[in-house]
Amino acid sequence: MPAQETATQDRIEQTLRHMADGFARSIRSPILHTPAEYGLAYEDVTFPALDGVPLEGWFIPAPGADRVVIVNHPRWFSRAGLPSHLEPWRSIGAPAGNDFEVDFLPDYRILHDAGYHVLTYDLRNFGHSGAANGGVTSGGRFEARDVVGSLRYVRGRTELRALPVGLFSRCLGCNATLFAMSWYPEEFGDVRCLVGCQPLSVRFVLERGLERAGVPAGRIDDLEELIRRHTSFRLDDMSPLGAAGDVTVPAFLYQVRDDAMTRPEDVQSVYDAIPAEKDLYWIEGTTRRWDGYTYFQRDPGRVLGWLDRHLR
Repeated sequence: MPAQETATQDRIEQTLRHMADGFARSIRSPILHTPAEYGLAYEDVTFPALDGVPLEGWFIPAPGADRVVIVNHPRWFSRAGLPSHLEPWRSIGAPAGNDFEVDFLPDYRILHDAGYHVLTYDLRNFGHSGAANGGVTSGGRFEARDVVGSLRYVRGRTELRALPVGLFSRCLGCNATLFAMSWYPEEFGDVRCLVGCQPLSVRFVLERGLERAGVPAGRIDDLEELIRRHTSFRLDDMSPLGAAGDVTVPAFLYQVRDDAMTRPEDVQSVYDAIPAEKDLYWIEGTTRRWDGYTYFQRDPGRVLGWLDRHLR
């Protein structure tokens, strides 16, 4: 084999190993903001996931509110957002143009001012929540237990237990919500609706990553095998597509259409699989996934309209 071809193959093998290693476990991000910065009274709260993992969060009460929204977050993020203007978090999204900070606190201010109590929390292995499952990435499978824990926490608070609940779930958190709805349907009796921000199948993310790295698409199977050795999961095990067929509450999904980290057919397939009342909104004019995460604070009308219609 010519030396140049050998060097190319070595580079590809190194890239595959690097991608698999990076996928298997997530680095935590710090919580750099609090609701107090936005004039919000809040409580630091802790509660167990379904399997006992301690979860940390904020409860932000809205005086006189008779509705609750539970908010979770994407991979790498915390309840506060992601400091992706700083290293090492900048390197996560920068190859796809996502090199700016995402601050989720404006979202909570909007929800509070619209008349909702807000519970937001860190998923396992993120923010201040407990380490679990060896830190292994599961695409939302293990995190589904966190979604159940958040619902049980709301039911356990006297002032909240009789109120209708809406779920505002983002990316990994949305995957987790879909898995939870499929596996633990009895936990969702008081849930009236779902807002799903950019649910994601990891296969699409990794395929786009291979494209950016100049690795032939046919090597996805080799990458999958390396990831399986780290996590025990195949790529399609971590897709929310099958779970979407068990959604029984009205669901509003939104997604950056030309997101450089995935393909539109991924979210379209998840949306198509949902048998309940549903709507899908495409964010146009950008390729940055992070613009999807900040969409609500830029243009909250569609999401607030969905929540209001179903939580009245």
